[in-house]
Amino acid sequence: MSDRMVNQFMEMVKIDSESGEEAAMMEYLLKAIPDAGGEAELDDYGNLLGRFPARGCDGAAPILLSCHADTVKPGVGIEPVLEDGVIRSKGDTILGADDKAGIAEVLEAMRTAEIMPPVEFAVSRQEEVGLLGVKNMDFTRLKATRGFLMDNDTLETIVIGGPTYFAIDVEITGKAAHAGMEPEKGISAILAASKAIAALRLGRLDENSTANVGIIEGGMIRNGVPDRCKFMAECRSSVHEKAVALDVEMRKIIAEQVESVGAKVEIKSENLCKAVDIPEDSWSVEISKKALATIGIDAKCIFITGFTDASIYNNQGIEMAVVGIGAKDEHSTDESISVADMNSALTMLLEILRLSAQG
Repeated sequence: MSDRMVNQFMEMVKIDSESGEEAAMMEYLLKAIPDAGGEAELDDYGNLLGRFPARGCDGAAPILLSCHADTVKPGVGIEPVLEDGVIRSKGDTILGADDKAGIAEVLEAMRTAEIMPPVEFAVSRQEEVGLLGVKNMDFTRLKATRGFLMDNDTLETIVIGGPTYFAIDVEITGKAAHAGMEPEKGISAILAASKAIAALRLGRLDENSTANVGIIEGGMIRNGVPDRCKFMAECRSSVHEKAVALDVEMRKIIAEQVESVGAKVEIKSENLCKAVDIPEDSWSVEISKKALATIGIDAKCIFITGFTDASIYNNQGIEMAVVGIGAKDEHSTDESISVADMNSALTMLLEILRLSAQG
């Protein structure tokens, strides 16, 4: 059991680092990485890039380990509590195990590994809000062509792929009027949004694809016909062409429905990542399976409809499998991680390093 790793994890989660506010966390890591035997710098976007020399081997190719520094909301003022071998927040915030448990596990592995290849350690910003950090990462500073992302929850699975994802932002302009005295002179932006949302195909559309509207905002007063409304939608699919077609379909329906009531609409659509999957017999997956077998886990390969930094790494030509950190109930105030699972993740990671050193 590594008390040092657990204590460092609990120290890190106390550092506020909601997406876009990671500077203090990065400053911490700029000091923690040299303490673990490496060197570190920030790229122009503020991502952290660390390097550790080989240990106990000669001539092995470098590998990339990666995590992200940001957390979701509510992630300010986190107070971790360790009780009965499980770490939780006090209950009014997330814990931040996603992904600071992964960072703690990597740092402990760097301190204790007896055999390892050269290791590059990339810690991205703004992962939780669209993989913005890794998209803006300076890949010219990385030499590794394969590696492991420490950002899966369970240790029992290895993530080998993720979907194409479109974020669709809609802003509707109607016409304001008094809702009681002369409503016929107004054009309700909320009504226009409602018609558009009701006409969309939402939820699970087929085995590959989903669509959702997650946020809607509009109006200022109860007795006014609202002239402004906006909503945020998304669509995703493990088949890139399906996601592209779904994005086109959603934008067409929204425009038609909004314009049918005389309102105007501005639609912005952004393709945040492209579907990718790596073969189950690829090097990084085989190494992950062997490492997990040493702790008694027969890991299964899965394709998720969420997305991780691995989608960008793989599209950039860096083969990246996503392995577990041991967290549970991420993105909620019930988030937790057991000390036992953190130690299992550490054991897995040490074996990944040993096997990678063998080529």
